Amino acid sequence: MYDPGSWDEDAARPYFFLSYAHTPRAGARGAGDPNHWVRQLYRDLCEAVLQLTTLPAGAPVGFMDESMHQGELWAERLAQELATCRVFVPLYSPRYFNSLACGQEWHCFTQRPVYPANIDSERTSGVVPVLWVAMGQYKLPEVASRLQFNHASFGPDYAAEGLYALMKLTYFRSAYELAVHRLARRIVEVAEETVIPVGRQLDFQAQPSAFNVAAPTRQLRISVLSYHQAELPPGRNPDYYGPRRTDWHPYQPAAGRPLAEHAVRLARQLGFQPSVHEFDEELAGLADDGPPTAPGLLLLDRWALHDERRRELVRRFDRANAGWVGVLEPWNMADPDCVEHDGSLGELSAQTLRLTHRAARPSFQGALAGPSGLNSLEEFDDALPRAAMKAKYAFEDRTRSGPEEPVPQRPSLRDAFRGGPGRDGPGLAPDTDDHPASAEGGGPRDGAPPGGGIR
Repeated sequence: MYDPGSWDEDAARPYFFLSYAHTPRAGARGAGDPNHWVRQLYRDLCEAVLQLTTLPAGAPVGFMDESMHQGELWAERLAQELATCRVFVPLYSPRYFNSLACGQEWHCFTQRPVYPANIDSERTSGVVPVLWVAMGQYKLPEVASRLQFNHASFGPDYAAEGLYALMKLTYFRSAYELAVHRLARRIVEVAEETVIPVGRQLDFQAQPSAFNVAAPTRQLRISVLSYHQAELPPGRNPDYYGPRRTDWHPYQPAAGRPLAEHAVRLARQLGFQPSVHEFDEELAGLADDGPPTAPGLLLLDRWALHDERRRELVRRFDRANAGWVGVLEPWNMADPDCVEHDGSLGELSAQTLRLTHRAARPSFQGALAGPSGLNSLEEFDDALPRAAMKAKYAFEDRTRSGPEEPVPQRPSLRDAFRGGPGRDGPGLAPDTDDHPASAEGGGPRDGAPPGGGIR
Protein backbone atom coordinates (compact mmCIF):
# COMPACT_ATOMS: atom_id res chain seq x y z
CA MET A 1 0.00 0.00 0.00
CA TYR A 2 1.28 3.44 -0.89
CA ASP A 3 2.36 5.51 2.14
CA PRO A 4 1.89 9.29 1.69
CA GLY A 5 4.60 9.84 4.25
CA SER A 6 7.11 8.38 1.81
CA TRP A 7 6.36 11.07 -0.81
CA ASP A 8 9.40 13.20 -1.53
CA GLU A 9 8.35 16.73 -0.62
CA ASP A 10 10.84 18.07 -3.14
CA ALA A 11 9.31 16.08 -5.99
CA ALA A 12 7.13 18.03 -8.41
CA ARG A 13 3.49 17.01 -8.26
CA PRO A 14 1.38 17.02 -11.44
CA TYR A 15 -0.77 20.11 -11.71
CA PHE A 16 -3.81 18.29 -13.01
CA PHE A 17 -5.39 14.91 -13.64
CA LEU A 18 -7.44 14.90 -16.85
CA SER A 19 -10.43 12.61 -16.28
CA TYR A 20 -12.41 11.63 -19.39
CA ALA A 21 -14.56 8.85 -20.78
CA HIS A 22 -12.88 6.72 -23.44
CA THR A 23 -14.93 6.80 -26.64
CA PRO A 24 -15.03 3.56 -28.67
CA ARG A 25 -14.10 3.58 -32.33
CA ALA A 26 -16.88 3.83 -34.87
CA GLY A 27 -17.81 0.57 -36.56
CA ALA A 28 -16.59 1.61 -39.99
CA ARG A 29 -13.28 0.12 -41.08
CA GLY A 30 -10.50 2.65 -41.01
CA ALA A 31 -12.32 4.98 -38.64
CA GLY A 32 -10.05 7.36 -36.80
CA ASP A 33 -9.29 7.30 -33.10
CA PRO A 34 -12.08 9.27 -31.38
CA ASN A 35 -9.85 9.94 -28.37
CA HIS A 36 -7.36 11.82 -30.54
CA TRP A 37 -9.06 15.11 -29.71
CA VAL A 38 -8.79 14.53 -25.97
CA ARG A 39 -5.09 13.86 -26.32
CA GLN A 40 -4.70 17.06 -28.33
CA LEU A 41 -6.49 19.00 -25.59
CA TYR A 42 -4.21 17.42 -22.99
CA ARG A 43 -1.10 18.48 -24.91
CA ASP A 44 -2.43 22.01 -25.38
CA LEU A 45 -3.26 22.28 -21.68
CA CYS A 46 0.20 21.06 -20.65
CA GLU A 47 1.84 23.63 -22.89
CA ALA A 48 -0.37 26.43 -21.55
CA VAL A 49 0.24 25.45 -17.92
CA LEU A 50 4.00 25.45 -18.54
CA GLN A 51 3.73 29.00 -19.87
CA LEU A 52 1.92 30.13 -16.72
CA THR A 53 4.19 28.47 -14.13
CA THR A 54 7.85 28.04 -13.24
CA LEU A 55 7.83 24.27 -13.63
CA PRO A 56 11.32 23.08 -14.58
CA ALA A 57 12.02 21.01 -17.66
CA GLY A 58 11.01 17.40 -17.24
CA ALA A 59 8.63 18.07 -14.35
CA PRO A 60 5.20 16.43 -14.69
CA VAL A 61 2.57 18.92 -15.81
CA GLY A 62 -0.49 16.71 -15.89
CA PHE A 63 -1.66 13.14 -16.22
CA MET A 64 -3.99 11.53 -18.74
CA ASP A 65 -4.77 7.82 -18.86
CA GLU A 66 -4.22 6.74 -22.46
CA SER A 67 -3.84 3.03 -21.86
CA MET A 68 -7.46 1.86 -21.44
CA HIS A 69 -5.87 -1.26 -19.94
CA GLN A 70 -7.41 -3.04 -17.00
CA GLY A 71 -5.59 -4.86 -14.28
CA GLU A 72 -3.61 -4.30 -11.12
CA LEU A 73 -0.79 -2.16 -12.57
CA TRP A 74 -3.25 0.07 -14.40
CA ALA A 75 -5.31 0.57 -11.23
CA GLU A 76 -2.21 1.28 -9.12
CA ARG A 77 -1.01 3.95 -11.52
CA LEU A 78 -4.39 5.69 -11.52
CA ALA A 79 -4.58 5.54 -7.73
CA GLN A 80 -1.08 7.01 -7.39
CA GLU A 81 -1.83 9.93 -9.73
CA LEU A 82 -5.15 10.63 -8.02
CA ALA A 83 -3.40 10.66 -4.65
CA THR A 84 -0.80 13.22 -5.74
CA CYS A 85 -2.26 15.56 -8.40
CA ARG A 86 -3.10 19.10 -7.39
CA VAL A 87 -6.25 19.64 -9.49
CA PHE A 88 -8.88 17.26 -10.88
CA VAL A 89 -10.15 18.18 -14.38
CA PRO A 90 -13.20 16.14 -15.52
CA LEU A 91 -14.40 16.42 -19.13
CA TYR A 92 -18.19 16.58 -18.89
CA SER A 93 -20.15 14.53 -21.41
CA PRO A 94 -23.10 12.12 -21.22
CA ARG A 95 -20.65 9.25 -21.63
CA TYR A 96 -18.52 10.59 -18.77
CA PHE A 97 -21.30 10.42 -16.18
CA ASN A 98 -22.25 6.95 -17.38
CA SER A 99 -18.69 5.64 -16.81
CA LEU A 100 -17.91 3.64 -13.68
CA ALA A 101 -14.17 4.34 -13.98
CA CYS A 102 -14.75 8.10 -14.25
CA GLY A 103 -16.98 8.01 -11.18
CA GLN A 104 -14.29 6.09 -9.30
CA GLU A 105 -11.65 8.66 -10.31
CA TRP A 106 -13.83 11.49 -9.02
CA HIS A 107 -14.47 9.61 -5.77
CA CYS A 108 -10.76 8.89 -5.19
CA PHE A 109 -9.71 12.50 -5.68
CA THR A 110 -12.44 13.94 -3.46
CA GLN A 111 -11.42 11.72 -0.52
CA ARG A 112 -8.48 14.07 -0.03
CA PRO A 113 -9.02 17.15 2.18
CA VAL A 114 -8.94 20.62 0.61
CA TYR A 115 -7.77 23.70 2.53
CA PRO A 116 -7.69 27.35 1.40
CA ALA A 117 -4.10 28.44 0.89
CA ASN A 118 -4.68 31.58 2.94
CA ILE A 119 -7.35 33.12 5.11
CA ASP A 120 -8.76 35.26 2.31
CA SER A 121 -9.16 32.43 -0.19
CA GLU A 122 -12.62 31.03 -0.87
CA ARG A 123 -11.45 27.96 -2.77
CA THR A 124 -13.02 24.84 -1.28
CA SER A 125 -12.65 22.42 -4.18
CA GLY A 126 -9.80 21.16 -6.29
CA VAL A 127 -12.15 20.23 -9.15
CA VAL A 128 -12.10 22.30 -12.37
CA PRO A 129 -14.85 20.94 -14.64
CA VAL A 130 -14.68 21.25 -18.43
CA LEU A 131 -17.55 21.05 -20.90
CA TRP A 132 -16.36 18.55 -23.48
CA VAL A 133 -19.84 18.80 -24.99
CA ALA A 134 -22.68 21.14 -24.01
CA MET A 135 -24.60 19.62 -21.08
CA GLY A 136 -27.58 21.97 -20.81
CA GLN A 137 -30.12 19.24 -21.60
CA TYR A 138 -28.62 16.62 -19.27
CA LYS A 139 -29.12 16.20 -15.55
CA LEU A 140 -25.81 16.26 -13.68
CA PRO A 141 -25.17 14.04 -10.67
CA GLU A 142 -25.22 15.75 -7.31
CA VAL A 143 -21.42 15.93 -6.95
CA ALA A 144 -21.24 17.91 -10.20
CA SER A 145 -24.37 20.04 -9.86
CA ARG A 146 -23.32 21.42 -6.47
CA LEU A 147 -20.04 22.78 -7.84
CA GLN A 148 -20.20 26.55 -8.19
CA PHE A 149 -18.51 27.05 -11.54
CA ASN A 150 -18.97 29.72 -14.20
CA HIS A 151 -18.39 28.06 -17.58
CA ALA A 152 -19.25 31.27 -19.41
CA SER A 153 -15.96 32.78 -18.20
CA PHE A 154 -14.17 30.55 -20.74
CA GLY A 155 -16.03 32.27 -23.58
CA PRO A 156 -19.62 32.22 -24.92
CA ASP A 157 -18.85 29.78 -27.75
CA TYR A 158 -17.29 27.35 -25.29
CA ALA A 159 -20.29 27.55 -22.95
CA ALA A 160 -22.70 27.00 -25.86
CA GLU A 161 -20.85 24.28 -27.79
CA GLY A 162 -18.22 22.62 -25.58
CA LEU A 163 -14.54 22.12 -26.32
CA TYR A 164 -15.01 19.21 -28.72
CA ALA A 165 -16.96 21.38 -31.20
CA LEU A 166 -14.44 24.22 -30.83
CA MET A 167 -11.60 21.84 -31.67
CA LYS A 168 -13.28 20.17 -34.63
CA LEU A 169 -14.57 23.28 -36.41
CA THR A 170 -12.10 25.74 -37.93
CA TYR A 171 -14.63 28.52 -37.44
CA PHE A 172 -14.13 28.26 -33.66
CA ARG A 173 -10.32 28.10 -33.67
CA SER A 174 -9.80 31.39 -31.84
CA ALA A 175 -12.56 30.51 -29.34
CA TYR A 176 -10.79 27.19 -28.64
CA GLU A 177 -7.45 28.91 -28.00
CA LEU A 178 -9.11 31.38 -25.63
CA ALA A 179 -10.90 28.59 -23.73
CA VAL A 180 -7.71 26.56 -23.34
CA HIS A 181 -5.79 29.58 -22.09
CA ARG A 182 -8.44 30.43 -19.51
CA LEU A 183 -8.80 26.80 -18.48
CA ALA A 184 -5.04 26.51 -17.93
CA ARG A 185 -5.09 29.73 -15.94
CA ARG A 186 -7.94 28.39 -13.79
CA ILE A 187 -6.02 25.15 -13.13
CA VAL A 188 -2.98 27.12 -11.99
CA GLU A 189 -5.10 29.43 -9.82
CA VAL A 190 -6.82 26.53 -8.08
CA ALA A 191 -3.51 24.73 -7.52
CA GLU A 192 -2.01 27.86 -5.95
CA GLU A 193 -5.07 28.90 -3.92
CA THR A 194 -5.66 25.49 -2.29
CA VAL A 195 -3.66 23.09 -0.20
CA ILE A 196 -4.53 19.48 -1.04
CA PRO A 197 -2.10 17.17 0.77
CA VAL A 198 -0.86 14.01 -0.87
CA GLY A 199 -3.39 11.33 -0.04
CA ARG A 200 -3.29 7.62 0.56
CA GLN A 201 -3.26 5.44 -2.49
CA LEU A 202 -6.63 3.71 -2.46
CA ASP A 203 -7.56 0.36 -3.96
CA PHE A 204 -8.96 1.95 -7.11
CA GLN A 205 -11.04 -0.97 -8.36
CA ALA A 206 -12.75 -1.34 -4.97
CA GLN A 207 -13.92 2.30 -4.88
CA PRO A 208 -17.53 3.28 -5.56
CA SER A 209 -18.58 5.72 -8.25
CA ALA A 210 -19.24 9.30 -7.13
CA PHE A 211 -22.12 9.52 -9.61
CA ASN A 212 -25.68 8.69 -8.75
CA VAL A 213 -27.61 9.59 -11.88
CA ALA A 214 -30.62 7.46 -12.67
CA ALA A 215 -30.05 5.55 -15.86
CA PRO A 216 -32.57 6.10 -18.64
CA THR A 217 -35.47 3.69 -18.50
CA ARG A 218 -34.84 1.08 -21.19
CA GLN A 219 -36.72 -2.02 -20.13
CA LEU A 220 -40.37 -2.51 -20.99
CA ARG A 221 -42.14 -5.64 -19.80
CA ILE A 222 -44.92 -6.57 -22.23
CA SER A 223 -47.32 -9.07 -20.70
CA VAL A 224 -50.22 -10.84 -22.35
CA LEU A 225 -53.43 -11.93 -20.62
CA SER A 226 -55.16 -14.29 -23.01
CA TYR A 227 -55.75 -17.97 -23.77
CA HIS A 228 -53.93 -20.69 -25.62
CA GLN A 229 -55.93 -22.83 -27.99
CA ALA A 230 -56.48 -25.69 -25.54
CA GLU A 231 -58.32 -23.55 -22.97
CA LEU A 232 -60.62 -21.37 -25.07
CA PRO A 233 -64.19 -20.85 -23.86
CA PRO A 234 -66.88 -22.66 -25.83
CA GLY A 235 -67.69 -21.06 -29.16
CA ARG A 236 -64.57 -18.86 -29.39
CA ASN A 237 -62.83 -19.08 -32.77
CA PRO A 238 -59.37 -20.71 -32.24
CA ASP A 239 -57.91 -19.05 -35.34
CA TYR A 240 -56.82 -16.05 -33.25
CA TYR A 241 -54.78 -18.12 -30.78
CA GLY A 242 -51.77 -20.43 -30.70
CA PRO A 243 -50.04 -23.02 -28.48
CA ARG A 244 -49.03 -20.33 -25.98
CA ARG A 245 -50.99 -17.42 -24.56
CA THR A 246 -48.40 -15.04 -25.96
CA ASP A 247 -49.29 -16.31 -29.46
CA TRP A 248 -52.56 -14.37 -29.40
CA HIS A 249 -52.97 -12.52 -32.73
CA PRO A 250 -56.34 -10.71 -32.60
CA TYR A 251 -55.96 -8.60 -35.76
CA GLN A 252 -55.77 -11.24 -38.43
CA PRO A 253 -56.04 -11.22 -41.37
CA ALA A 254 -54.44 -7.74 -41.18
CA ALA A 255 -51.66 -9.16 -38.94
CA GLY A 256 -51.10 -12.87 -38.68
CA ARG A 257 -48.15 -12.87 -36.30
CA PRO A 258 -48.53 -12.67 -32.50
CA LEU A 259 -49.48 -9.20 -31.29
CA ALA A 260 -46.72 -9.36 -28.68
CA GLU A 261 -44.11 -9.60 -31.44
CA HIS A 262 -45.64 -6.58 -33.13
CA ALA A 263 -45.58 -4.70 -29.81
CA VAL A 264 -41.90 -5.57 -29.36
CA ARG A 265 -41.09 -4.00 -32.73
CA LEU A 266 -42.98 -0.81 -31.85
CA ALA A 267 -41.33 -0.62 -28.42
CA ARG A 268 -37.86 -0.95 -29.92
CA GLN A 269 -38.61 1.99 -32.19
CA LEU A 270 -39.21 4.02 -29.00
CA GLY A 271 -35.78 3.06 -27.63
CA PHE A 272 -36.98 0.38 -25.21
CA GLN A 273 -35.49 -3.06 -24.64
CA PRO A 274 -38.76 -5.00 -24.43
CA SER A 275 -39.41 -8.47 -23.12
CA VAL A 276 -42.56 -10.60 -23.42
CA HIS A 277 -44.32 -12.54 -20.66
CA GLU A 278 -47.55 -14.28 -19.82
CA PHE A 279 -49.32 -11.99 -17.39
CA ASP A 280 -50.06 -14.82 -14.97
CA GLU A 281 -46.35 -15.50 -14.60
CA GLU A 282 -45.41 -11.83 -14.58
CA LEU A 283 -47.29 -11.27 -11.34
CA ALA A 284 -44.38 -12.28 -9.14
CA GLY A 285 -42.29 -9.43 -10.53
CA LEU A 286 -45.14 -6.93 -10.29
CA ALA A 287 -46.04 -7.95 -6.75
CA ASP A 288 -42.55 -7.86 -5.19
CA ASP A 289 -42.04 -5.54 -2.25
CA GLY A 290 -40.33 -2.25 -3.00
CA PRO A 291 -40.41 -0.09 -6.10
CA PRO A 292 -41.17 -1.63 -9.51
CA THR A 293 -38.23 -2.85 -11.57
CA ALA A 294 -39.46 -1.62 -14.97
CA PRO A 295 -42.48 -0.08 -16.67
CA GLY A 296 -44.86 -2.46 -18.35
CA LEU A 297 -47.72 -2.94 -20.77
CA LEU A 298 -50.59 -5.36 -20.37
CA LEU A 299 -52.14 -6.60 -23.63
CA LEU A 300 -55.57 -7.65 -22.39
CA ASP A 301 -57.77 -10.05 -24.34
CA ARG A 302 -61.29 -9.19 -23.18
CA TRP A 303 -62.34 -12.76 -23.93
CA ALA A 304 -60.13 -13.77 -20.98
CA LEU A 305 -62.54 -11.92 -18.68
CA HIS A 306 -65.03 -14.77 -19.23
CA ASP A 307 -62.76 -16.78 -16.93
CA GLU A 308 -63.64 -16.03 -13.29
CA ARG A 309 -60.09 -16.49 -12.01
CA ARG A 310 -58.57 -14.19 -14.61
CA ARG A 311 -61.35 -11.63 -14.14
CA GLU A 312 -60.65 -11.49 -10.40
CA LEU A 313 -56.95 -11.19 -11.12
CA VAL A 314 -57.53 -8.19 -13.41
CA ARG A 315 -59.89 -6.62 -10.88
CA ARG A 316 -57.22 -6.81 -8.19
CA PHE A 317 -54.62 -5.42 -10.55
CA ASP A 318 -56.97 -2.51 -11.18
CA ARG A 319 -57.39 -1.87 -7.44
CA ALA A 320 -53.62 -1.87 -6.96
CA ASN A 321 -53.45 1.23 -9.20
CA ALA A 322 -50.09 0.27 -10.76
CA GLY A 323 -49.72 3.33 -12.96
CA TRP A 324 -46.40 2.10 -14.36
CA VAL A 325 -48.25 -0.70 -16.19
CA GLY A 326 -50.26 0.56 -19.14
CA VAL A 327 -53.28 -1.43 -20.28
CA LEU A 328 -54.17 -1.93 -23.95
CA GLU A 329 -57.33 -3.77 -25.00
CA PRO A 330 -57.09 -4.90 -28.65
CA TRP A 331 -60.49 -5.57 -30.19
CA ASN A 332 -60.99 -6.55 -33.81
CA MET A 333 -64.27 -5.39 -35.34
CA ALA A 334 -63.45 -7.53 -38.39
CA ASP A 335 -63.82 -10.59 -36.11
CA PRO A 336 -67.48 -11.78 -36.14
CA ASP A 337 -67.19 -13.00 -32.53
CA CYS A 338 -66.06 -9.53 -31.42
CA VAL A 339 -68.89 -7.89 -33.30
CA GLU A 340 -71.44 -10.19 -31.66
CA HIS A 341 -70.09 -9.72 -28.11
CA ASP A 342 -68.89 -6.13 -28.39
CA GLY A 343 -71.41 -4.70 -25.95
CA SER A 344 -71.26 -7.42 -23.30
CA LEU A 345 -67.46 -7.74 -23.18
CA GLY A 346 -67.02 -3.97 -23.36
CA GLU A 347 -69.25 -3.63 -20.31
CA LEU A 348 -67.40 -6.46 -18.53
CA SER A 349 -64.12 -4.67 -19.17
CA ALA A 350 -65.53 -1.40 -17.82
CA GLN A 351 -66.71 -3.12 -14.64
CA THR A 352 -63.41 -4.94 -14.11
CA LEU A 353 -61.05 -2.03 -14.85
CA ARG A 354 -62.92 0.85 -13.22
CA LEU A 355 -59.85 2.73 -11.92
CA THR A 356 -57.77 2.06 -15.02
CA HIS A 357 -60.43 3.38 -17.38
CA ARG A 358 -61.08 6.41 -15.21
CA ALA A 359 -57.37 7.34 -15.04
CA ALA A 360 -56.91 6.81 -18.78
CA ARG A 361 -59.38 9.42 -19.98
CA PRO A 362 -59.03 11.72 -21.74
CA SER A 363 -55.29 12.25 -22.11
CA PHE A 364 -54.20 8.68 -22.79
CA GLN A 365 -56.71 6.44 -24.49
CA GLY A 366 -59.49 8.90 -25.20
CA ALA A 367 -61.70 7.99 -28.10
CA LEU A 368 -59.32 5.31 -29.34
CA ALA A 369 -60.16 2.96 -26.50
CA GLY A 370 -63.79 3.60 -25.82
CA PRO A 371 -66.33 0.84 -25.22
CA SER A 372 -65.14 -1.08 -28.25
CA GLY A 373 -61.43 -1.01 -27.38
CA LEU A 374 -58.72 -0.64 -30.03
CA ASN A 375 -60.70 -1.69 -33.06
CA SER A 376 -57.89 -2.14 -35.57
CA LEU A 377 -54.16 -2.65 -35.84
CA GLU A 378 -53.79 1.01 -36.84
CA GLU A 379 -55.50 2.15 -33.64
CA PHE A 380 -53.28 -0.21 -31.64
CA ASP A 381 -50.18 1.23 -33.33
CA ASP A 382 -51.31 4.75 -32.37
CA ALA A 383 -52.08 3.84 -28.76
CA LEU A 384 -49.02 1.76 -27.84
CA PRO A 385 -46.41 4.56 -27.92
CA ARG A 386 -48.57 6.73 -25.67
CA ALA A 387 -49.21 3.85 -23.28
CA ALA A 388 -45.52 2.89 -23.15
CA MET A 389 -44.32 6.44 -22.52
CA LYS A 390 -47.03 7.06 -19.91
CA ALA A 391 -45.90 3.88 -18.11
CA LYS A 392 -42.27 5.01 -18.36
CA TYR A 393 -43.05 8.40 -16.82
CA ALA A 394 -45.06 6.80 -14.00
CA PHE A 395 -42.24 4.31 -13.35
CA GLU A 396 -39.61 7.05 -13.18
CA ASP A 397 -41.79 9.14 -10.90
CA ARG A 398 -42.43 6.16 -8.63
CA THR A 399 -38.78 5.11 -8.39
CA ARG A 400 -37.62 8.71 -7.89
CA SER A 401 -40.07 9.47 -5.08
CA GLY A 402 -39.91 6.06 -3.44
CA PRO A 403 -42.80 3.88 -2.29
CA GLU A 404 -45.88 5.65 -1.01
CA GLU A 405 -46.80 5.67 2.67
CA PRO A 406 -49.32 2.95 3.53
CA VAL A 407 -52.92 4.13 3.29
CA PRO A 408 -55.73 2.21 4.99
CA GLN A 409 -57.87 0.17 2.60
CA ARG A 410 -55.38 0.66 -0.26
CA PRO A 411 -53.83 -2.68 -1.20
CA SER A 412 -50.21 -3.16 -2.15
CA LEU A 413 -49.44 -5.06 -5.31
CA ARG A 414 -48.41 -8.04 -3.21
CA ASP A 415 -51.76 -8.07 -1.40
CA ALA A 416 -53.63 -7.41 -4.61
CA PHE A 417 -52.09 -10.26 -6.55
CA ARG A 418 -51.61 -12.79 -3.76
CA GLY A 419 -54.80 -12.35 -1.79
CA GLY A 420 -53.38 -10.51 1.22
CA PRO A 421 -55.13 -9.82 4.53
CA GLY A 422 -58.57 -8.32 4.29
CA ARG A 423 -59.06 -9.26 0.63
CA ASP A 424 -61.95 -11.31 -0.60
CA GLY A 425 -61.56 -13.92 -3.26
CA PRO A 426 -58.88 -16.47 -4.05
CA GLY A 427 -55.24 -15.74 -4.68
CA LEU A 428 -53.60 -16.61 -7.94
CA ALA A 429 -54.00 -20.30 -8.62
CA PRO A 430 -51.00 -22.31 -9.78
CA ASP A 431 -50.58 -22.24 -13.52
CA THR A 432 -51.26 -25.64 -15.07
CA ASP A 433 -50.38 -24.58 -18.60
CA ASP A 434 -48.46 -27.25 -20.48
CA HIS A 435 -46.54 -24.50 -22.30
CA PRO A 436 -45.34 -22.08 -19.58
CA ALA A 437 -43.41 -18.99 -20.61
CA SER A 438 -39.89 -18.63 -19.25
CA ALA A 439 -39.78 -16.41 -16.17
CA GLU A 440 -36.14 -16.76 -15.17
CA GLY A 441 -34.40 -14.51 -17.68
CA GLY A 442 -32.96 -17.34 -19.75
CA GLY A 443 -33.12 -17.51 -23.51
CA PRO A 444 -36.54 -17.58 -25.13
CA ARG A 445 -38.10 -20.88 -25.96
CA ASP A 446 -38.32 -22.06 -29.52
CA GLY A 447 -40.90 -19.95 -31.29
CA ALA A 448 -41.19 -17.44 -28.42
CA PRO A 449 -41.51 -13.76 -29.32
CA PRO A 450 -38.25 -11.81 -29.49
CA GLY A 451 -37.01 -10.51 -26.15
CA GLY A 452 -38.77 -13.24 -24.15
CA GLY A 453 -37.88 -13.96 -20.55
CA ILE A 454 -37.84 -11.69 -17.53
CA ARG A 455 -34.95 -9.24 -17.34
